[in-house]
Amino acid sequence: MIELLNIAEETATTQGQFSLVSIDPNTIVFTLINTLIIFLIYFFFLHKPVCKILDQRAEMVNKEMDEAEQAKNEAAAVKAEYEQRLQESKEEANKIVAEATKKAQQRETEIIASANEEAAQLKKRAEESIEKEKKKAINEIKEEISEMVVMAASKVAEKEISEKDNEKIIDTVLSQIGEND
Repeated sequence: MIELLNIAEETATTQGQFSLVSIDPNTIVFTLINTLIIFLIYFFFLHKPVCKILDQRAEMVNKEMDEAEQAKNEAAAVKAEYEQRLQESKEEANKIVAEATKKAQQRETEIIASANEEAAQLKKRAEESIEKEKKKAINEIKEEISEMVVMAASKVAEKEISEKDNEKIIDTVLSQIGEND
């Protein structure tokens, strides 16, 4: 580089003037060579490592984007599976409720039928009991009437009855019947 400066200085002294705004082919060549050297230094020491770092960074970002997309897909799959399980659970719960309702209705029908049957049996027994008691009461009344008739007949047979005696007998029998009750 110093040589180039020396060359530029010699050229300027040979021409007799050193001007800042002159077009000198040596200066142009010198400037081009310097620019080329600076470009090569930039390209090998700065551009390649920076591009390499940028490529690594882009690759890392792409990898993270792929991982994020994969995680998103897995989350969507888990969500779909969860929703499917939730739907299945709802359907199973509805089925269980329907079965329980059906069993409850069947049990209700059975209980009502059993209660109706039991009520009918109780009614039948009560009617039979009432009928027996009625027959028993009728039989007892018949027995009492028979006894009264027999008593009245025996009194009549003992004496001849006049109207007054007849009334007395009836009153006596009626009072005896009243005492027996």
